[in-house]
Amino acid sequence: MKIFLKKLLLITILVLLIGCPTAIIIAQQNTQNTQSAQGGAVTGSLNNPLGSPNLGPQQIYGRLIYSFMGLTGIVALLMFILGGFQWMTAGGSPDKIKKGRDTLMWAVLGLIVIFSSYAILRAILETLQF
Repeated sequence: MKIFLKKLLLITILVLLIGCPTAIIIAQQNTQNTQSAQGGAVTGSLNNPLGSPNLGPQQIYGRLIYSFMGLTGIVALLMFILGGFQWMTAGGSPDKIKKGRDTLMWAVLGLIVIFSSYAILRAILETLQF
């Protein structure tokens, strides 16, 4: 299991080391193309990553809460994958099977908590008109 995690960490680091500079190079090339098309002058505007420029604190908090909920859903998915992997690679060992099953059960419980909190937050935010 430790060898698998080391390999997974190594692959993740390699992907990040290759992917991040590639994205920067592509962004720089797009900037250069824009400059040459406009006669060398750098003009243009940046898009607001939050959407509308007239967002109040309520909308920003609402978007942050919904983003956090999405991230917790991703973590739950990863826990499902980990639990399934533990169960599948248990090799008949009752302790490892129990560990994988427990991971899956906690992931289900986590999803129940996530969906419940989403429903409660949505009701509260709609009541307060966020």
